[in-house]
Amino acid sequence: MRIAITRPLFAWDCLEDSPTIQTIRDFFEALPDAELLRALRAYRGRGRDDYPVRVLWGVCVLMPLLRHVTVEATLAELRRNRDLRELLGIDGEAGVPKKWNVSRFQKVLGTEPHLSLLREVFDAMVQRLSDAVPQLGRRTAGDATSLSARPQRSAAPGEELPAPTGGNKEYLDAEGKVTKVIEWFGYKLHLLVDVDHEVTLAYQVSSANRGDNEFLPELVEQARRNLGDDLEASPPVSRIETLAYDKAADTEDVHELLQKSDIKPLVEMRSLWTEQPERMLPGHDGNSNVVYDEAGTLYCYDKVSDPPVRREMAYVGHEASRGTLKYRCPARHYGFSCPSEARCNAGKKYGKTVRVKQEIDLRRFPPIPRATKKFEREYKGRSAVERVNARTKIFWGIDDGNVTGAERFHANVGTVMLVHVGLATLLAACPRREGTLGQTRLSPIAKALAAEIAG
Repeated sequence: MRIAITRPLFAWDCLEDSPTIQTIRDFFEALPDAELLRALRAYRGRGRDDYPVRVLWGVCVLMPLLRHVTVEATLAELRRNRDLRELLGIDGEAGVPKKWNVSRFQKVLGTEPHLSLLREVFDAMVQRLSDAVPQLGRRTAGDATSLSARPQRSAAPGEELPAPTGGNKEYLDAEGKVTKVIEWFGYKLHLLVDVDHEVTLAYQVSSANRGDNEFLPELVEQARRNLGDDLEASPPVSRIETLAYDKAADTEDVHELLQKSDIKPLVEMRSLWTEQPERMLPGHDGNSNVVYDEAGTLYCYDKVSDPPVRREMAYVGHEASRGTLKYRCPARHYGFSCPSEARCNAGKKYGKTVRVKQEIDLRRFPPIPRATKKFEREYKGRSAVERVNARTKIFWGIDDGNVTGAERFHANVGTVMLVHVGLATLLAACPRREGTLGQTRLSPIAKALAAEIAG
């Protein structure tokens, strides 16, 4: 796989529809799965070894990597493709496992401690990418998406994994009326991805009836660890600068968490005020002309005009050391005349200034106010997580609904996420084609990744 030098670092549109043997070989070489395979072999012990652990693990990985919908399709590909069999260490067609062998292996893979080791492989690959790509994780976005699953026949005693349940999501219009309802049976997949590179930094799987925001603290912690942050540092220093999320994350707990983690929230505001569309700013009496609305936007009133005119105050910056947002008289900032000039700016060369303490309400007064162009520009990056969701469903079949049982489902999700971050590693490490004569070279990031993979 060779990519033009003008393409992005993670050129997802350059993925091969049918990966070559060389791409598959490079993928397995970049997979740090030694501890996982060692634990799986220890679990098997001295039992029958007709189909080695490496072979069964390879089949599980090949199913999303080759974009096959079912295990049967993957096994059929192995039976007719000798090069692919040799890559997994299978001598002949008789050495290809049966579908029930793979199904039993998936159930073992979805139980502890193997499920945790599967996540550790994912974390190790993200950490490797974060070491080689310093910009990875600066701008992030999160979201939850539906995953279809089959109902399991019966839950095992003491089973810890959540069972599939029914879920629904309602879409509301500006007036709060329900316009569309989506229902499904299965799970939810919670993702935290890099906006610029569309690489997943953390993931969680939950029942379909859980809230979208309930797993955000775990996602943030997992992503920060993978990016190399010191979670015990005081004051906190986070590699993540911004996090975009929809209205589901507009809670006091989420905003407090992001403030403690030194992450700027880009969260859409939920409409909760039914009365009083605007309120007096705390610390201002009735003689003041400064108010704010539900979204935290500050306005000042020109009381000299009849009727009074409301104008949005000019936002001039976030004062992190003070924990305040600074606003200025719009007439002085934008350079227009205001009848209340003498009343508001008397004796003030710079004009009237208002500082809002964020501790008044973290939801309404984030470091990047919602009424600013920067918020609108940064919030658009949330579409990156939608593209990652679509890629996991369309390319790698995470939502095909062909997996029965909680253990198998969680193992399948973990494998798909490994394929996602593994292909991201290959895209960043592949040679870049430069010029019309077909010359290729390795970028510094590709060299760093090649050294870490070899190590």
